[in-house]
Formats: sequence, C-alpha cells, structure tokens
Amino acid sequence: MTAILMTLAFVAVTLGVTVWASRRSSAADSFFAAGRNITAWQNGLAVSGDYMSAASFLGITGLIAFHGYDGFMYSVGFLVAYLTVLLVVAEPLRNSGKYTIADVLAFRLSARPVRAMAALSTLTIGGLYMIAQMVGAGAMVSLLMAETGIDFRSSVASVGMLMIVYVVFGGMLATTWVQIIKAVLLMLGVVLLSGLVMAQYGFSFDQFFGAATAVTHSAGGETVTRDLLQPGHYYKPPYGALNLISLSLALILGTAGLPHILVRFYTVPDARTARVSVVWAMAIIGAFYVLTTFLGLGAAMLVGRDQIAANGGINMSAPLLALAVGGDLFLAFIAAVTFATILAVVAGLTISASTSVAHDFYANVIRAGKPTSPVMEVAVARLTAVVLGAGAVGAAILLGPEANVAFLVGLAFAVAASANLPAIVLSLFWRRFNTAGAVAGIAAGLVSSVALIAVSPSFMGAKALFPLENPGLVSIPVGFIAAVAAALLSKDRSSELRYAELQVRAHTGLGAERASAH
Repeated sequence: MTAILMTLAFVAVTLGVTVWASRRSSAADSFFAAGRNITAWQNGLAVSGDYMSAASFLGITGLIAFHGYDGFMYSVGFLVAYLTVLLVVAEPLRNSGKYTIADVLAFRLSARPVRAMAALSTLTIGGLYMIAQMVGAGAMVSLLMAETGIDFRSSVASVGMLMIVYVVFGGMLATTWVQIIKAVLLMLGVVLLSGLVMAQYGFSFDQFFGAATAVTHSAGGETVTRDLLQPGHYYKPPYGALNLISLSLALILGTAGLPHILVRFYTVPDARTARVSVVWAMAIIGAFYVLTTFLGLGAAMLVGRDQIAANGGINMSAPLLALAVGGDLFLAFIAAVTFATILAVVAGLTISASTSVAHDFYANVIRAGKPTSPVMEVAVARLTAVVLGAGAVGAAILLGPEANVAFLVGLAFAVAASANLPAIVLSLFWRRFNTAGAVAGIAAGLVSSVALIAVSPSFMGAKALFPLENPGLVSIPVGFIAAVAAALLSKDRSSELRYAELQVRAHTGLGAERASAH
C-alpha cells in the first residue's frame, strides 16, 4: 500500500507539471524543443534522467550481483559513452539542426531520402527500446504490487497511458521536467541505498570489498565460493572477449546515435550550453554508475544469489536489497523511483519518435518540404505519440513478462551505433560524403544489426547462428563501410558545395536556431 501511495504522489506531481507545461507548448518550437530555454544544469539532469533507465538501475545491479566485475563493465561502457557525445556530436548537432538528428543530414544532403531513412531508424530504435521498458515496467510493478491485484497487463497499460498524457499535452517541456524529477529521485534512492549498504560494513571499504572476495551461492547442490572482484564470471571462453568488445563498441558509439538522447541538445539556447549540459550529465551519470558497484555487490552479499533467483530473478536484486537494509518503507520508495524511471525514459523515447515522424516524415517527406502549419506538425506528433504508445503497450502485453527484453535494449544501442552514427559523423566531418552514402550507411547498419541480433544467442539461445550476444563488432563496421563505399561510388556535387557552409554553422553557431521568448 505504501508503494502505491508513493507512486501516486509522483504521478500527481508530474501530472501537475504536465498541466503547467501544456499552457506553454502550443507552438512547434515549444512542443518539440521546450522553446530552447532549458539551462545547462536542467538539461544535464534531464539527459541523466533519460539515460539512466530501469535497465540500468535494475539490470546492471543484477549483473554485478550475479557476475561481479564483469557486470561492472556495463557501467563503464554506459559512462564512457558520453565522451563521444561531448567531443564529437553535441556542439555541431545543436548548431546544425532544429528538432531531429535528420536535420543535420538534410543540411547538406537530399532531404527526402535521408529524412525517410533517419525516421525509419528512429522509429526502430525508439520502438524496441520502448517495448523493452514497457515489459520491464509491467514485470516490476506487478511483482512489487502483487497484493493489490495489479497484474502485468494493468501495469503496462497504466505506464503507457501516463506516458501518452505527458507527451501529448506537455510536449518536450513536460517530458524534460519529468526526467529532471526522476533523476533527482533516482540519485537520492541510489545514494541512500548505497549508504545503508556501507553501514552494514561500518563504512569501511576494506571490509566491504573484502567480503566481496568470498561470496557463496548454491550450484548443482553444492555451495560455491566466488571472488566477485575477479573477471571471468560472465565473459567466458570461447567468445567472452569478443562479446565484451562488441558490447563496449555498441555502448560507447551507440549513445552518440540514440535519437532520444541527441534531441535533448535542441532544448538549450546554444552550443556552449549543450556542451556544459553534457558535463553535468557525465558527473551525474558517473556518480550513478559508480554507486551501482555498491548496490550489486551489496545485493550479492546481503541478500544472496539464491534468494534473488527465488524471488523474481536477477532484475529484482536492487528491490530485494532495499528490503533487506531498509525494510518495507524503503522498498516502497525504491518501487516508486523505479516506476518514475520507466515513465521518464518512455516519455523521452516517445517525444523523439513522434517528433521525427512529424518533422521528418510528414513535413519533409510526405509534403516534400512544402510550407506546413506548425500547428499541423504538432497535431501529427501528438497523434503519433498516441499510436506509438498504444502499439508499445500492445506489443509488451503480447510478449508477456517472461520476454527476453535484454536483446531489445542491446539492439537499440547496436542500431544507433551501426545506422545513425556513421551517417552523422561522416556528414559532419567528410566533404566527399553524399546522399547515397547516408542512405546506404543507415540501411546497411539497420539491416545488419537487426538480422544479427535475430540469429544471436540473445534471441535463439543454444541454436544461435551468430555467436555474439551483441552485433556491434560486425554491424558497426558494416554501417561505416557501406556509407563510405556508396559515397565513393557516386557523385553529388551539391553535397560537397554545402560542406563548407555546414562546417561554419556547426563550429561557430552562425545561423543556428535560437531560443524563443519566455
């Protein structure tokens, strides 16, 4: 009951924010980019809230609890990824685009083909990521609130309905503040939980990490003792090293191609603010992923692998740890924070996908760039949000709580790194790049990553045709090679002529979109 009350309190606050934001989100600039008036610290918190998903909080904690050092490699990959965002894409993206990542490509390339491909890639990434979050939401909420009669389907439907309300009525402004509130709550929960864990060891790092070197669990009817600080518990021969490299590539490069992360840089007034907001995000995200070490190892030592496996599985490591060190009240708080986490991430995914459909596909593909009413663009985006939300809810319910959602999240990063990143980077930094290269790169990266995941162990298990769990090691080079080869085999003089103009705008901000009046 306490968990429900805390969750309802969060919902009430965020709905109030949505009502406030709806009065400021009638214009296209306000709906799609929050009027570009978000400050650096606000955007840093919002980016953090968008990035620190339920998969990060629940999944990585569980991986560290079960696999120790190898699980922590996920945390490292997620954190280091923001160096690519900071050093490569944040500033030129903010200066060159308006609402979506396709704006950067369309600046010097033929608008219709590249916008159509970019919209397809955005919908693929957003849809897979959204379904994964929905399935996770349903499983988590229904498990924590089983005594109330809230089942999986009801949980998924409630998350989908709230997400649609946030996006349709509040636009990017409401989504931004939902993500800010969620980031603050999540960091508060993680810090408190880490403190309670360390209190069990007298706040002594020596005692804590010493205990992690001798963690026991049952295996085959025997008690096994493992040193969780040593590598090799998850990434094992024959493909352990290649799996780690492939995952690392997907995480480090994929973040710089995730549409729902990149569109956040259009919400700030200028490129300098975009850079500073990335620094804020790196500090917050860095603190979060460092603290997952204490959560994961703490769950392994204070709850135990056997107890976690018997009470919901690996993803329940953090909630069970909260129950062990803080009791029912703290578990209720963590449940509410998890619900907030899922809502914020799903809202971010929805606003980026609906913006791409309205701005890229409707305004620039269907209408071929002819003048359109901003009101009509916003209406298309809102309709898209409703359709996407309903589709994600239906797909999540169809897949059910037992669905293997890990491959969906991995696929989202792999698609982003394989399809979006080659086109963005080559468009920004290679004069010879052209429309054919962008279309080929996005298509090859999209098809190869989806196809390899479909035949990987993440999806086919022991019958897999492709040995790696994440296709990044193969699909990312495929995306880059296809983009370069197609560009070299075709000629597009107009793309080369506009390169100098793009460089000036990307690096100076001359002609970039400005913030609207408050």
